[in-house]
Amino acid sequence: MSHEEILKGLFDETLVGNAPAVLELTNKGIADGMDPSSILFDALIPALEEVGARFERGDFFVPEMLISGKAMSGALNVLRPLLAQTGAESVGTFLMGTVKGDVHDIGKNLVNIMLEGAGFTVIDIGVQVAPEKFVAAINEHKPDIVGMSAFLTTTMPMFKVNIHEINKAGLRDQVIIMVGGAPVTQEYADVVGADGYAADASSAVKVAKDLLAKRRAAV
Repeated sequence: MSHEEILKGLFDETLVGNAPAVLELTNKGIADGMDPSSILFDALIPALEEVGARFERGDFFVPEMLISGKAMSGALNVLRPLLAQTGAESVGTFLMGTVKGDVHDIGKNLVNIMLEGAGFTVIDIGVQVAPEKFVAAINEHKPDIVGMSAFLTTTMPMFKVNIHEINKAGLRDQVIIMVGGAPVTQEYADVVGADGYAADASSAVKVAKDLLAKRRAAV
């Protein structure tokens, strides 16, 4: 198979959620000397974006999204250490969680792999993360940035609750807070008092780096 055929196969098989085929093609691509970032940016991420577009149109539903995400996560497990092998010092520490009441993690996991690929140390505290768990994790890990994800409009108010609790714990000035998720907008991020918002995984990396650079320049 040519590299182009491998990329097309990865796109197609991720779209239908064929996890064994995605894993096999990922390993074949790596064995053939393909750039891990090409596999990520030229096949897996476009496939997940297409899944999202089909979901928005009503062609895909939550089960299809989860199956595609699971297929992709197997490939990410292979790519993660390869993307991290840049030998570069950590850009910063990013603490990530999906808010209480929300179990969606496809987008969060995608942002995590992109951040890791960009040199961040990522601490993922999972889904259904209660405000007190965010506070405890900030105290434990001392992150530069805290990322909160919400996929449902009903769980978006948890951003404000979380930020209030972080503020109450006296930690607000110590961390940059970023929010994101399918229904989230820049306007909503501003209303809840977040420092940053990203519409997708690739822009999340850029926003995180920009906010961190500004914070360090101000110190």
